[in-house]
Amino acid sequence: MSNKHGNLSINSDNIFPIIKKWLYSDHDIFYRELISNGCDAITKLKKLDLMGEYELPDDYEAKIQILVNPEEKTLKFIDNGLGMTADEVEEYINQIAFSGASDFLEKYKDKASEEQIIGHFGLGFYSAFMVADEVHIDSLSYQKDAVPVHWTCDGGTEFDMSDGSKTTVGTEITLFLNEDCLEFANEYRAKEVIQKYCSFMPTPIYLAKEDAPEEYETIPAEEVTEKDTVIENIVEEAKFEEKENEDGTKEQVEVSPRTEKAKIVKRPVALNDTHPLWAKHPNDCTDEEYKAFYRKVFQDYKEPLFWIHLNMDYPFNLKGILYFPKINTEYDSIEGTIKLYNNQVFIADNIKEVIPEFLMLLKGVIDCPDLPLNVSRSALQNDGFVQKISDYITKKVADKLSGMCKTDKESYEKYWDDISPFIKFGCLKDEKFCDKMNDYILFKNLDDKYLTLPECLKTEDESTDTENTNNDSANADTDSANGPDSEHADAADTDNADSADDAEEKDTRKPVYYVTDRQQQGQYIKMFQEQNMDAVILDHNIDTSFITQLERRNEKIKFVRIDADLTDSMKEDVSEEDLKEAKDTLTETFRKALNNENLNVNVEKLKNADISSVITLSEEGRRMQDMMKMYGMAGMDPSMFGGDQTLILNANNELVKYILEHKDSEHVPVFCEQLYDLALLANHPLTPDAMSKFVARSNQIMLLLAK
Repeated sequence: MSNKHGNLSINSDNIFPIIKKWLYSDHDIFYRELISNGCDAITKLKKLDLMGEYELPDDYEAKIQILVNPEEKTLKFIDNGLGMTADEVEEYINQIAFSGASDFLEKYKDKASEEQIIGHFGLGFYSAFMVADEVHIDSLSYQKDAVPVHWTCDGGTEFDMSDGSKTTVGTEITLFLNEDCLEFANEYRAKEVIQKYCSFMPTPIYLAKEDAPEEYETIPAEEVTEKDTVIENIVEEAKFEEKENEDGTKEQVEVSPRTEKAKIVKRPVALNDTHPLWAKHPNDCTDEEYKAFYRKVFQDYKEPLFWIHLNMDYPFNLKGILYFPKINTEYDSIEGTIKLYNNQVFIADNIKEVIPEFLMLLKGVIDCPDLPLNVSRSALQNDGFVQKISDYITKKVADKLSGMCKTDKESYEKYWDDISPFIKFGCLKDEKFCDKMNDYILFKNLDDKYLTLPECLKTEDESTDTENTNNDSANADTDSANGPDSEHADAADTDNADSADDAEEKDTRKPVYYVTDRQQQGQYIKMFQEQNMDAVILDHNIDTSFITQLERRNEKIKFVRIDADLTDSMKEDVSEEDLKEAKDTLTETFRKALNNENLNVNVEKLKNADISSVITLSEEGRRMQDMMKMYGMAGMDPSMFGGDQTLILNANNELVKYILEHKDSEHVPVFCEQLYDLALLANHPLTPDAMSKFVARSNQIMLLLAK
């Protein structure tokens, strides 16, 4: 071939500078592209061998070599793949944007369809110019009587091509790094980047410093292979010691046997694992292998709770492993990492088009050769196929969790506290996931037992049978949780029809009582347990949003915190008329003592006479408070919600009776303030100022008793 000088064939004006500077978001990506091209070339050569169009040498060992030379400021990428002829260099390199992989697949589509080949000989190769002022290619094709090619380009649109001197089949690419990118010729930096992008590529990758002195290692002689270069054979003779027997005789005893060793040129160690765990069948993987893979990939030495091994061949090819880490407290970081691969080539972390948002709390790897990548492999094209992959992953996770709940509930319960934030977040973010998980969400009750939502409703029905007998019979003619029965509708005045509907709807929705702080709400819990009533624990910061969504999707239920109201089972059966006088008197007395004309006061006869006062806050009002905290308005006085917060006084309590009978006593204002603060303390922490007054007032009351 005569020497050739020419211009690169570019389809758009000024595209080359764009390729050099903007095509790839991270400059270190050129490592991935050049190594990937080498892997593709090797894969193709093996395929040709399988198809009988080429015969590999008996000692053929596929490999990619990277040689760094910080002194010369160069990098070399060497593969022993199929190489290129001058015509192929002209087609694949000089004509930018021509995909060699696409051409290869088209030519051999009937024979090679079972193995996907990614990589772009054109644009992938040109990523080298992001870091290099000049690039050389030396290549020798596998074809018979092929002539080696030497190609050079200094980063402009001109190239030179001539006969080369390469004697082995394959391609060697030399990068002459620019001054801003010399870090990539550093051996440690090179190793870091290769492990980032190429840890699981299908061809062994070796890194070395060019012209570095040979290193040696000593191994047992029997382990030497034909590939080893033996520098020296080392024989260590057996060692003996004299030992005296019990009868006084002496003998020589061998304490170290004769050994034969060999000093050899140190064997290169590949930087990558060519057979990653996700590519294996789940039945062939052990628990320890899964844990070791997790530690290696994510540098996380806390054991994962469990994992899901994805393994799908149809209708698209997808494999991967998703790990569930411990994320049980709101203080722990719950940001995970899902690494996306394409044919074992790393693409990026947490690509939202493929990975559902809620799954990004997990850690894992997903390899999908069918992903429609754009030219830089760093972003996904907008494709409905991608959504199908995302939906499949969601379905597999939901199937795994629901299946565990059905068949291994003991393990599922053991993991629940750790994985519940993830599942609840998933339900908030993905309707399909929520649909599948609705009956497999667990709730821990006051006895630390785990119940599903259907079990919670069943338990609630059992505990309130007596209380709701009348309501149940009144609603016997309707299965719907919405709207009044005909009898109520007929009785309702026209002006009040809507409110009657709302009241009836509220009455027919089954309550699920819950606790957000077992210590703070201890008094309410005790009152519930005294009446054989149950509640569930919802103490994570995601729970407020979560139960609101559950209510929307399950219209026959409502979640009610145990301090939202007092149930009828806690009260004596007394009419409001009987307590009206006491309520009027105590309301006036407490409003005057607390200097709060808007204070809501109610009087009940509670079965437990030891309880003097209780604060209730409507579920709607409390959720409003939680929302305000979420938006940075924490610390606001609950009294701002006026009508929602109610002070309930127990007419059976001796102290309340005293206040009722001695409303004009000089000590009553102090007692009223104390009862109010005691009720608040059982509901939520006092403000610093209120707590100071409470302590001072407690001392004052004790002094009164001491006199």
